[in-house]
Amino acid sequence: MEEKTVSYSRTVMSQVMMPGEANHLGNVHGGEIMKMMDNTAYVVARRHSRYNAVTARVDALEFHHPVFVGELVICKAQLVFVGRSSMEIKVEVEVDDLKSDLPPKPAISAYFTMVAIDENCKPVEVPRLITETPAEKLAFEEGKKRYDKYKRKRQEAKTR
Repeated sequence: MEEKTVSYSRTVMSQVMMPGEANHLGNVHGGEIMKMMDNTAYVVARRHSRYNAVTARVDALEFHHPVFVGELVICKAQLVFVGRSSMEIKVEVEVDDLKSDLPPKPAISAYFTMVAIDENCKPVEVPRLITETPAEKLAFEEGKKRYDKYKRKRQEAKTR
């Protein structure tokens, strides 16, 4: 099985928030940004595996800063762990107030687990992940711990 680096599939997507994505006070709905995050995670998974991918889990979703109409939302995503057919992708969202010279602020973060599937919707093996930096190696180990924890939970649920 081939191997690919973290940087191979790293993705950045951005979009200006419009009134149709917000409530009457101008706050953008969290679900709108979660959709952007899911799309960004999909691109990372598709680039890495070259297969279609579906969202299996969203973990550690945290809202750090509100997002308002007219602001630029920047989604940055990269692989942190790869199993046989699953890929854990860290997605970090920044918000850039385009009326200000201030740097973008962290807004939302989460881990998306995507599963690569074939044309029959069956899981398919994906390339292994090459970690190059100490930060990538640490993220991989933390991702493996989450992967093992959820795998144990699934197995326990099956035995009940």
